[in-house]
Amino acid sequence: MSIPRDHLQRTWIEYKVYKDPEARVELINHYSYLVKITAGRLVANVPNGLDRDDLVSAGVIGLIKSVDQFDPSRDVKFETYAIALIRGAILEMLRDEDWVPRSVREKLRALERVQQSLETSTGRPGTVREIADAMGLPEDEVNDLFVRAGRTNVYSLDETIGNSYDGDDNVHFIEMIVDEEASPLGEVEGKELRRILAAGVDRLPDRERLVIALYYFEGLTFKEIGKVLGVSESRVYQLHTQAVGRLRSFLREQGTVHVA
Repeated sequence: MSIPRDHLQRTWIEYKVYKDPEARVELINHYSYLVKITAGRLVANVPNGLDRDDLVSAGVIGLIKSVDQFDPSRDVKFETYAIALIRGAILEMLRDEDWVPRSVREKLRALERVQQSLETSTGRPGTVREIADAMGLPEDEVNDLFVRAGRTNVYSLDETIGNSYDGDDNVHFIEMIVDEEASPLGEVEGKELRRILAAGVDRLPDRERLVIALYYFEGLTFKEIGKVLGVSESRVYQLHTQAVGRLRSFLREQGTVHVA
């Protein structure tokens, strides 16, 4: 159901100001197209044991959460906010289903360890060839691992932020940026983490910072980002994992991530 722009603005007011439940339903119905679009772009081939309806159902949960938590007064488009939460809900469902074989997960963990080791020893991110040599794998298999890593959300920035808290609720990067109430630790701690996150993003190399912006704020897929940057999809996955690794290390240095 499509709503004219002026009516859409009134609908947001009716829900957010006057708590009209019918306005809430109208908003969810209006933006439901975002769920199918996001699910289709995120997962081209549905894993065995699942069907596309499972992805859509998970995405709907993210859409409802985005409608309930969105603040229209913030300087961010609802579509951007919603896509981030829809994508996060779908990836969380896939991770909970544990559809990645154990052998692949072990290789993904090894990939992360090798990347961290190379950057520590050389002071820069390792090249695909260096990573392949360290892991004893062909370069094309390492590229495949980068793609797999992105698709399974192993190096998710959302997951990294979630590790900052003792609570059970998932914390999404975009929520921390635009939602004053997103932090389960309270407003003061939430503002401090947002400040640290912004500082960490500002420290990223230009290409990694652009990948973070296009992925988390513009809702582009890694394939689409590759076209923007003029590089392969696997290279974008590598840039993303490098960026998240840097942010994770920065957050750890600041005392906001409590995992090894």
